[in-house]
Amino acid sequence: MLDRSGPPRLELRHISKRFGAVQALQDVNFEVYAGEVVGLVGDNGAGKSTLIKVIAGSYQPDTGEIYFEGQRVEIRNPQDASRLGIETVYQDLALCDNLDVVANLFLGRERVRTLVPRVWRSLSEIEMETRAITVLRSLDVKIPSVRTAVAALSGGQRQSVAVSKTVLWNSKVVLLDEPTAALGVAQTRQVLDLIRRLRAQGLAVVVISHNLRDIFDVVDRVIVLRLGRRVGSYNIKETTAEQVVAAITGAEFGDPDAASVAANGEA
Repeated sequence: MLDRSGPPRLELRHISKRFGAVQALQDVNFEVYAGEVVGLVGDNGAGKSTLIKVIAGSYQPDTGEIYFEGQRVEIRNPQDASRLGIETVYQDLALCDNLDVVANLFLGRERVRTLVPRVWRSLSEIEMETRAITVLRSLDVKIPSVRTAVAALSGGQRQSVAVSKTVLWNSKVVLLDEPTAALGVAQTRQVLDLIRRLRAQGLAVVVISHNLRDIFDVVDRVIVLRLGRRVGSYNIKETTAEQVVAAITGAEFGDPDAASVAANGEA
């Protein structure tokens, strides 16, 4: 449930980032609350990917501050982000097709038990399998078996496994990069329902997508970036797709070339 009585779960203030002559982000503010799904939209080159990589610790901002649960923090690398409870699911999902679901969920964080001190350790397969089943059931993720190889799963099931991995490690903020790209109608519905369940569990969720239909279906608020700047924040229940497209293209700000694009409903 959305709770705005306190500070945002994650807040960025006056973030700027330059790559040589290219100003990727300029004085950008961003916030997402616990129990809220925020859509981050913008045309190619708007700064979405750069902003997400700043949050994830892949990039360091040139200027600006990051706050987590009201406290200023430094995110110098992805490990810092993970320690705070920030997890990112990129479009490529970073899953290993030849491994089963359990192995993918615990990849790099395997549970082990010591059989002979300093000599012999073994994977705690039963513990990992039990934990995997518990998390997947809590999110109502339906797959044939946790021992199914990822290569045998559908696109929606693969996306669901990648998202479930973030919950497994008690994340507080989940960043989803184009989570419904290249999925069919049924698979897209499966992923959108999963995002709703993340919100119901009190997570702060950020969805980066070019698909405004999906954005309007699942988010509470949409933030628009254009040419590296934040140009709007809209309560999804109080706005229209046309208004968001106008902000994306610049028609809202009197750009005559963008006005004709917005009129045609193109983003």
